[in-house]
Amino acid sequence: MSEGGYKFFDQGGVYFVSFAVVGWVDVFTRKEYRDIVIESLQHCQREQGLIIYAWCIMSNHIHLIISAKENNVSDVLGNFKKFTSKKIVAAIQSNPSESRKEWMRYCRQSRGIYSQQRKRLLLWNTMWGFKSGIFILIANFVSP
Repeated sequence: MSEGGYKFFDQGGVYFVSFAVVGWVDVFTRKEYRDIVIESLQHCQREQGLIIYAWCIMSNHIHLIISAKENNVSDVLGNFKKFTSKKIVAAIQSNPSESRKEWMRYCRQSRGIYSQQRKRLLLWNTMWGFKSGIFILIANFVSP
């Protein structure tokens, strides 16, 4: 993620977005970390006007088709990623049965994904986004 935020040129558009955990670490194989993502998405729907058309949580990345009621998709997505990053990293560190926590920390540190502004390691890699017209073309191509 760039420190300047996300650049969606049409804040009212419908977008396919995908973002991965730093180093493609399989964080979401554990239910408690998936639940943080789901609860955060639900919060963004209730409190920030996020509209979710489709979603998929994979073992190490997330796909969403989204828009925002207030035409502020950049702000909503930025808030979601900032909150989930902090919450998941804290959950990993405080989970006594998480055997991979040091390895996960090493993966984030070794890739240098660090927020200079916030002085902390980040969970999420840079995301990719496609405006609805592009995604619809792809969806129609792969649909039965």
